[in-house]
This record gives sequence, structure tokens and C-alpha cells, in this order.
Amino acid sequence: MAISLPSRLSDVNWDDLKFFLAVARTGSSRRAATLLKTNHATVSRRLAGLENALDARLFDRSQQGLELTYLGETLLPFAEGVEIEMAAAARKITGQDSLPAGEIRISIPNFLTETPITNILARFCKAHPEIELVVQMTNELVSIERHEVDVSLRYARTVDGDVLGRKLIDCTKSVFCSPDYAAAMTDNHGDGLQFIGWFEPIREETADWIANTPYPRAKLRHRATEGALQLAFARESLGMIQVPCFYGSSVHGLVRAPFQTPVADRPLWLLYHRDLRHTARIRLLIDFVVREIERDAATYNAMIDTTSRRHAEA
Repeated sequence: MAISLPSRLSDVNWDDLKFFLAVARTGSSRRAATLLKTNHATVSRRLAGLENALDARLFDRSQQGLELTYLGETLLPFAEGVEIEMAAAARKITGQDSLPAGEIRISIPNFLTETPITNILARFCKAHPEIELVVQMTNELVSIERHEVDVSLRYARTVDGDVLGRKLIDCTKSVFCSPDYAAAMTDNHGDGLQFIGWFEPIREETADWIANTPYPRAKLRHRATEGALQLAFARESLGMIQVPCFYGSSVHGLVRAPFQTPVADRPLWLLYHRDLRHTARIRLLIDFVVREIERDAATYNAMIDTTSRRHAEA
């Protein structure tokens, strides 16, 4: 009779399960290595050790990558359960820490790099040298529930999961362009103008979001799927971009395009797990960020646009 999987788990190095889960989620030992910030050889070695301990092959190789075998599928919920329990234990231990010192791991979307948000974090580090920030810039939703980070800043309409969400502020967005581009514009609903696109098909000349701007007759030109590229293209007068006001206004070489008023966009959230709500250093960070954003609320929630009109009329 075949030995059931649970009876084999007593021989498992529990740390190896992290590598198993990373490979199962990414479908590749190389991508798993990137996710775990290690190398391909280490992932392969730890996976082989787990398979030896279980005396079972956990993955089959296919054209799509590494796919779970039947035993791998059986192991997956056990491994995920261990991950959840270990993350909960880590949060409980961290949550009982009353000293305002130590490490805070925080994730931030890439587009926030050159914005007032990163300046706020820098000022926090200066004000609290006993706390060390580990900042992860990524567009992926890093899991707070699995204790991959302690705090996450997100620019989203809604948030979910077993997390506490502090809405920092409701933000607005505007159309931005270079000063030269703005100076040449007329109030004609976008005739002869261009927007720099995101993910739209290359042959498409417009998109629904353009129709909802003050320049509905503008055409799509170029595609740039990262915020930094959008900014670079706009600074070179290749077209206009529509971005959050606090983002576009913080970039040298861009102005708000004339003949518009900022419109409502998304809130800026600060998220953390409920088990960390009483942790001293987490509370310090939350209070600091909230206070700084409230002090500079007009940057994030600009509702009246006058500078670009004056520029265009000059």
C-alpha cells in the first residue's frame, strides 16, 4: 500500500516548503529564485531535498514550465497552511513589540518613486533613525497576509483581504505635457494633439479614456507601459499623459495642460495587517505619513487648475 503524504511530512525541512510554494506559483525555478531573492541553484537544491524527504516527484517539466504532479497537488494545501500559520505567528510576535525601533518592510508601486511619497519616507527615516525601512518598489500586489511586507502603499479604488486600510486621501488626476506642448495648444477639444498610450492595440487611434478627457479628439501616439517612460516621452513633447496630480506636478519639465480642471481619480491607501495595529514602529509610520499628507493635501487633491492656463496665455 502506498504511504499517504501526511505520514511522510515528519521528514520534511519546513523551510523547503517556501521554495516549493514559490516554484508552484511561478512555474519556474528561475522565477522562484527571483521571487525569493536567491539563485537558481539554491532553489533546485532545496526542491530536490524536499522531494528526497518525501520520496516523491513534485513537478513535471512541460513546455509551459514546471507543473505540479498529483503528489505535488496533494502537498500544496498542506504547504499553504504552514505558510499561513508561520505568517500569523510572525505577526503576533511582531505585534507585541512595544519598542519604536526595528525594521519595517514596505511595498510601493513603481510610479511613486519620484513623488512626494518617497520624500515623506525619507523624512520619516531622518526623524526616526532607530527604525530601518526596507522599501520594495513593485507593481505586483505583495502579500501582507503572508507576511511578505508589513505595510503597503497602494493607489486603488478599493482594497480587500485580511488587512486594515487607512485611506490617506482621495486624489485627482490631470493631463500633463511639456511647457512647449502646452504653449502651442488651443481650446479645440484636442484636434491635432496626441496622447501617449499605455496598453492599447498599436493600430487603435483612440480609447474610451481619451473620450472622457477635455481633449476627446486627440489621437493615440506611442505606447509606454511604465510611468517613467510616459514622463520621458511627455517631457520630449511627444504628446500628453493623464496621471495623478501629485505625480505629474512633482516632475520637472512637465506642466498641466491648459483648458482643463483636475478630475477625481483614486484614493491613496496605507495598508497593514490587523495583528500589527498596536506595534509601536508601525503606528509611528502611519501617523507620520498621515500627518505629512494632510499638511500637503492640495498636492494630492488639486481641484482648481490655474497655472497651466496662465502659462498658455503668457
